Amino acid sequence: MNARFKLGLIYLAPIIVSLVFGVTCAFLIQASDVQRYMITPFPEDVFGSFYNALYFVILVAAGASLIYLLLKRKNRKIISVLTGFALTLAVFMLSVVYLSAVLSIFTVPYAEALILILSLLITVVAYFAIFRTHRLSNLVILLLGGALGTFLGASIPTYSAVLILCFLAVYDAVAVFRGPVGKIAQSGLEKLRGLSFSFGDMQMGLGDLTFYSMLSGHMFLNFGPISCLASVTGILAGCLLVLKMLEKKGMFPGLPFPIFLGLVTGFLASYAHF
Repeated sequence: MNARFKLGLIYLAPIIVSLVFGVTCAFLIQASDVQRYMITPFPEDVFGSFYNALYFVILVAAGASLIYLLLKRKNRKIISVLTGFALTLAVFMLSVVYLSAVLSIFTVPYAEALILILSLLITVVAYFAIFRTHRLSNLVILLLGGALGTFLGASIPTYSAVLILCFLAVYDAVAVFRGPVGKIAQSGLEKLRGLSFSFGDMQMGLGDLTFYSMLSGHMFLNFGPISCLASVTGILAGCLLVLKMLEKKGMFPGLPFPIFLGLVTGFLASYAHF
């Protein structure tokens, strides 16, 4: 983050765009008959949920550590190749999922061929927008964060999802102040094309957007629009607190405040509604 950062409500705009797109994706999943696949490796019980959360934190920590080591060794080409491959695969997969959801609502001839062609086209456009242009890169990252987060929220059971988000929020705080995430941020997030977006003096990682939408999307799909709206309100309130801290510190973890406030407000709304 820029040390001259000054708090302004305008900085919530890109986060709102990402959240709204994520909720739209959640609506498509709910309105369609597209099959949901559970991506957690362990069963949804007390110990299984804990192991699922630990599994995701290890994956995130390993990824951040790898990027930091490559940056330290100045292997930016390897980072670009890995990032390009991962984002291209993610965009193609998400395009298939959400186009399948859209076309399952309507009767469209040759739907499978159309999904494949459109997914390839979207993937190519997204790749060039992220890695070959500057104007559209941030918008694609915002949409990708919303779509990816909703996919995770739809594919992970509730207990595991809550623990994963809590564990990641704690890890984010540690990693920013004492671990690789903070060191990566100090080296300049803008150098990692596809893994962050910038808006004015603010820079935020793709992971923050993804896990915000994972929370709001999961609330929408499993607890309804009211809980989703409440969680979005909590996320945005938490983001305001993060932005306020940025004025003082210049760098601050983006997950703890929004995730914990989003979880509390979402579940309180769910409890009050029922």
